[in-house]
Amino acid sequence: MDEPQPSVRRQDRDGIATLTLDRPAARNALSSAVLAELLDHLHAIDTDPTVHVVVLAGEGPAFSAGHDLRELRDNPEPEFRTKLFERCSEVMLAILGLRQPVVAKVHGVATAAGCQLVATCDLAVAGRSARFATPGVNIGLFCSTPMVALSRAVGRKQAMEMLLTGEMIDADEALRIGLVNRVVPDDELDAAVDGLAATVAAKSSAVVAIGKEAFHRQVELPVAEAYRLTGEVMVRNLGLADAGEGIDAFLGKRPPSWTNG
Repeated sequence: MDEPQPSVRRQDRDGIATLTLDRPAARNALSSAVLAELLDHLHAIDTDPTVHVVVLAGEGPAFSAGHDLRELRDNPEPEFRTKLFERCSEVMLAILGLRQPVVAKVHGVATAAGCQLVATCDLAVAGRSARFATPGVNIGLFCSTPMVALSRAVGRKQAMEMLLTGEMIDADEALRIGLVNRVVPDDELDAAVDGLAATVAAKSSAVVAIGKEAFHRQVELPVAEAYRLTGEVMVRNLGLADAGEGIDAFLGKRPPSWTNG
Protein backbone atom coordinates (compact mmCIF):
# COMPACT_ATOMS: atom_id res chain seq x y z
CA MET A 1 0.00 0.00 0.00
CA ASP A 2 1.39 3.43 -0.97
CA GLU A 3 2.29 5.85 1.78
CA PRO A 4 0.02 8.92 1.90
CA GLN A 5 1.57 11.99 0.34
CA PRO A 6 2.59 14.68 2.84
CA SER A 7 0.34 17.72 3.02
CA VAL A 8 3.18 20.03 4.04
CA ARG A 9 6.50 20.07 2.16
CA ARG A 10 9.76 21.39 3.59
CA GLN A 11 12.59 22.70 1.45
CA ASP A 12 15.80 24.19 2.88
CA ARG A 13 18.17 26.53 1.06
CA ASP A 14 20.72 29.06 2.30
CA GLY A 15 19.43 29.06 5.87
CA ILE A 16 15.80 29.46 4.80
CA ALA A 17 13.27 26.67 5.37
CA THR A 18 10.17 26.90 3.19
CA LEU A 19 7.07 25.08 4.40
CA THR A 20 4.53 24.70 1.62
CA LEU A 21 0.92 23.71 2.28
CA ASP A 22 0.30 21.11 -0.42
CA ARG A 23 -3.42 20.41 -0.72
CA PRO A 24 -4.14 22.52 -3.81
CA ALA A 25 -7.38 20.71 -4.68
CA ALA A 26 -8.70 21.59 -1.21
CA ARG A 27 -7.32 25.14 -1.41
CA ASN A 28 -4.84 24.15 1.29
CA ALA A 29 -7.54 23.73 3.91
CA LEU A 30 -6.13 23.21 7.38
CA SER A 31 -7.32 19.72 8.17
CA SER A 32 -6.31 17.94 11.35
CA ALA A 33 -3.60 16.09 9.40
CA VAL A 34 -2.21 19.29 7.87
CA LEU A 35 -2.06 20.99 11.26
CA ALA A 36 -0.27 17.97 12.76
CA GLU A 37 2.31 17.96 9.95
CA LEU A 38 2.84 21.69 10.21
CA LEU A 39 3.35 21.42 13.96
CA ASP A 40 5.90 18.62 13.51
CA HIS A 41 7.85 20.71 11.01
CA LEU A 42 7.83 23.76 13.30
CA HIS A 43 9.10 21.73 16.25
CA ALA A 44 11.89 20.27 14.11
CA ILE A 45 12.91 23.68 12.77
CA ASP A 46 12.96 25.25 16.23
CA THR A 47 15.95 23.09 17.20
CA ASP A 48 17.68 23.23 13.80
CA PRO A 49 20.63 25.67 13.99
CA THR A 50 21.00 25.70 10.20
CA VAL A 51 17.62 27.44 9.75
CA HIS A 52 17.58 31.21 10.22
CA VAL A 53 14.23 32.09 8.60
CA VAL A 54 11.02 30.20 7.77
CA VAL A 55 8.79 30.95 4.77
CA LEU A 56 5.20 29.70 4.85
CA ALA A 57 3.60 29.28 1.42
CA GLY A 58 0.74 27.50 -0.33
CA GLU A 59 0.67 25.32 -3.44
CA GLY A 60 -1.93 25.90 -6.15
CA PRO A 61 -4.49 28.69 -6.51
CA ALA A 62 -4.78 29.64 -2.82
CA PHE A 63 -2.60 30.31 0.19
CA SER A 64 -5.15 28.70 2.49
CA ALA A 65 -8.94 28.75 2.69
CA GLY A 66 -8.92 27.99 6.41
CA HIS A 67 -10.32 25.01 8.26
CA ASP A 68 -11.55 21.97 6.35
CA LEU A 69 -15.32 22.47 6.65
CA ARG A 70 -16.09 19.03 5.23
CA GLU A 71 -13.96 17.45 7.95
CA LEU A 72 -15.77 19.48 10.59
CA ARG A 73 -19.18 18.38 9.28
CA ASP A 74 -18.08 14.74 9.04
CA ASN A 75 -16.88 14.76 12.64
CA PRO A 76 -19.63 16.24 14.83
CA GLU A 77 -18.17 14.94 18.09
CA PRO A 78 -17.22 17.81 20.42
CA GLU A 79 -14.07 15.91 21.39
CA PHE A 80 -12.80 15.88 17.78
CA ARG A 81 -13.62 19.53 17.23
CA THR A 82 -12.06 20.57 20.54
CA LYS A 83 -8.86 18.72 19.68
CA LEU A 84 -8.80 20.27 16.21
CA PHE A 85 -9.01 23.84 17.49
CA GLU A 86 -6.50 23.08 20.23
CA ARG A 87 -4.08 21.80 17.57
CA CYS A 88 -4.66 24.89 15.46
CA SER A 89 -3.87 27.06 18.49
CA GLU A 90 -0.72 25.00 19.07
CA VAL A 91 0.40 25.77 15.52
CA MET A 92 -0.16 29.50 15.96
CA LEU A 93 1.65 29.52 19.30
CA ALA A 94 4.50 27.48 17.82
CA ILE A 95 4.95 30.13 15.10
CA LEU A 96 5.05 32.87 17.73
CA GLY A 97 7.43 30.86 19.93
CA LEU A 98 9.73 29.77 17.11
CA ARG A 99 13.29 31.06 17.42
CA GLN A 100 13.29 31.94 13.73
CA PRO A 101 11.14 34.66 12.14
CA VAL A 102 8.34 33.34 9.92
CA VAL A 103 7.41 35.06 6.65
CA ALA A 104 4.03 34.39 5.00
CA LYS A 105 4.18 34.34 1.19
CA VAL A 106 0.58 35.04 0.24
CA HIS A 107 -1.07 34.49 -3.12
CA GLY A 108 -4.69 33.82 -4.03
CA VAL A 109 -6.94 33.83 -0.99
CA ALA A 110 -6.14 33.65 2.71
CA THR A 111 -9.42 33.23 4.51
CA ALA A 112 -10.58 32.31 8.03
CA ALA A 113 -7.78 30.22 9.63
CA GLY A 114 -5.71 30.94 6.51
CA CYS A 115 -5.96 34.63 7.32
CA GLN A 116 -5.14 33.71 10.92
CA LEU A 117 -1.90 32.14 9.69
CA VAL A 118 -0.95 35.33 7.87
CA ALA A 119 -1.75 37.47 10.91
CA THR A 120 0.31 35.17 13.15
CA CYS A 121 3.46 35.19 11.01
CA ASP A 122 6.11 37.74 11.92
CA LEU A 123 6.18 39.17 8.40
CA ALA A 124 3.93 38.84 5.35
CA VAL A 125 4.38 39.63 1.68
CA ALA A 126 1.37 39.48 -0.65
CA GLY A 127 0.98 39.28 -4.38
CA ARG A 128 -1.13 42.08 -5.85
CA SER A 129 -4.08 39.76 -6.54
CA ALA A 130 -4.15 38.24 -3.03
CA ARG A 131 -7.35 38.63 -1.03
CA PHE A 132 -8.10 38.21 2.66
CA ALA A 133 -11.22 37.57 4.74
CA THR A 134 -12.59 36.17 7.97
CA PRO A 135 -15.89 35.07 6.42
CA GLY A 136 -17.17 32.69 9.07
CA VAL A 137 -20.09 34.95 9.93
CA ASN A 138 -21.46 34.28 6.42
CA ILE A 139 -21.88 30.55 7.14
CA GLY A 140 -22.94 30.78 10.78
CA LEU A 141 -19.49 30.06 12.23
CA PHE A 142 -17.95 33.25 13.60
CA CYS A 143 -14.16 33.38 13.13
CA SER A 144 -13.49 33.43 16.87
CA THR A 145 -10.06 31.77 16.88
CA PRO A 146 -8.82 33.71 13.81
CA MET A 147 -9.78 36.93 15.58
CA VAL A 148 -7.12 36.31 18.23
CA ALA A 149 -4.34 36.77 15.68
CA LEU A 150 -6.21 39.31 13.56
CA SER A 151 -6.96 41.64 16.47
CA ARG A 152 -3.28 41.63 17.43
CA ALA A 153 -2.10 42.40 13.91
CA VAL A 154 -4.48 45.20 12.87
CA GLY A 155 -6.52 47.91 14.58
CA ARG A 156 -9.64 46.92 16.51
CA LYS A 157 -12.06 48.71 14.20
CA GLN A 158 -10.52 47.10 11.10
CA ALA A 159 -10.54 43.67 12.74
CA MET A 160 -14.18 44.00 13.79
CA GLU A 161 -15.21 45.11 10.31
CA MET A 162 -13.57 42.05 8.75
CA LEU A 163 -15.12 39.75 11.37
CA LEU A 164 -18.63 41.25 11.28
CA THR A 165 -18.99 41.64 7.52
CA GLY A 166 -17.03 38.62 6.33
CA GLU A 167 -16.13 40.63 3.25
CA MET A 168 -12.95 40.17 1.23
CA ILE A 169 -10.28 42.84 1.32
CA ASP A 170 -7.64 43.18 -1.35
CA ALA A 171 -3.88 43.24 -0.88
CA ASP A 172 -3.63 47.02 -0.82
CA GLU A 173 -6.20 47.26 1.97
CA ALA A 174 -4.37 44.49 3.85
CA LEU A 175 -1.22 46.59 3.58
CA ARG A 176 -3.03 49.74 4.72
CA ILE A 177 -4.36 48.12 7.90
CA GLY A 178 -1.11 46.34 8.71
CA LEU A 179 -2.03 42.75 7.94
CA VAL A 180 0.88 42.46 5.48
CA ASN A 181 4.22 44.26 5.18
CA ARG A 182 4.54 44.52 1.42
CA VAL A 183 2.47 44.10 -1.74
CA VAL A 184 4.24 43.24 -4.98
CA PRO A 185 3.18 42.25 -8.49
CA ASP A 186 2.22 38.58 -8.58
CA ASP A 187 5.13 37.67 -10.82
CA GLU A 188 7.57 39.28 -8.37
CA LEU A 189 6.28 37.54 -5.23
CA ASP A 190 8.90 34.79 -5.17
CA ALA A 191 11.76 37.24 -5.63
CA ALA A 192 10.39 39.67 -3.03
CA VAL A 193 10.03 36.95 -0.39
CA ASP A 194 13.43 35.47 -1.22
CA GLY A 195 15.03 38.90 -0.86
CA LEU A 196 13.33 39.68 2.44
CA ALA A 197 14.10 36.24 3.88
CA ALA A 198 17.73 36.46 2.78
CA THR A 199 18.10 39.89 4.39
CA VAL A 200 16.85 38.57 7.74
CA ALA A 201 18.81 35.31 7.42
CA ALA A 202 22.04 37.31 7.06
CA LYS A 203 21.69 38.66 10.61
CA SER A 204 22.91 36.88 13.74
CA SER A 205 20.37 34.14 14.42
CA ALA A 206 21.05 34.38 18.17
CA VAL A 207 20.32 38.10 18.21
CA VAL A 208 17.20 37.71 16.05
CA ALA A 209 15.91 34.95 18.34
CA ILE A 210 16.30 37.18 21.40
CA GLY A 211 14.59 40.06 19.61
CA LYS A 212 11.65 38.02 18.36
CA GLU A 213 10.97 36.54 21.80
CA ALA A 214 11.19 39.95 23.44
CA PHE A 215 8.87 41.55 20.88
CA HIS A 216 6.06 39.06 21.45
CA ARG A 217 6.45 39.24 25.23
CA GLN A 218 6.60 43.03 25.56
CA VAL A 219 3.70 43.79 23.23
CA GLU A 220 1.28 42.16 25.70
CA LEU A 221 2.62 44.06 28.73
CA PRO A 222 1.83 47.47 30.24
CA VAL A 223 4.42 50.01 29.07
CA ALA A 224 6.38 50.20 32.34
CA GLU A 225 6.69 46.40 32.52
CA ALA A 226 7.63 46.31 28.84
CA TYR A 227 10.51 48.71 29.44
CA ARG A 228 11.66 46.68 32.44
CA LEU A 229 11.62 43.47 30.41
CA THR A 230 13.35 44.92 27.37
CA GLY A 231 16.05 46.54 29.52
CA GLU A 232 16.85 43.10 30.89
CA VAL A 233 16.85 41.72 27.35
CA MET A 234 19.31 44.40 26.20
CA VAL A 235 21.71 43.45 29.01
CA ARG A 236 21.41 39.76 28.08
CA ASN A 237 21.88 40.61 24.41
CA LEU A 238 25.08 42.56 25.19
CA GLY A 239 26.49 39.39 26.74
CA LEU A 240 26.35 37.54 23.42
CA ALA A 241 29.52 37.08 21.40
CA ASP A 242 27.74 38.43 18.32
CA ALA A 243 26.91 41.67 20.11
CA GLY A 244 30.58 42.21 20.87
CA GLU A 245 31.51 41.34 17.31
CA GLY A 246 28.85 43.61 15.87
CA ILE A 247 29.90 46.61 17.96
CA ASP A 248 33.59 46.03 17.21
CA ALA A 249 32.82 45.72 13.50
CA PHE A 250 30.82 48.94 13.54
CA LEU A 251 33.55 50.85 15.37
CA GLY A 252 36.18 49.34 13.08
CA LYS A 253 34.16 50.17 9.96
CA ARG A 254 34.13 46.57 8.72
CA PRO A 255 31.41 43.96 8.07
CA PRO A 256 30.63 41.75 11.07
CA SER A 257 31.42 38.05 11.06
CA TRP A 258 28.62 36.34 12.95
CA THR A 259 29.08 33.15 14.96
CA ASN A 260 25.33 33.03 15.71
CA GLY A 261 26.10 32.86 19.38
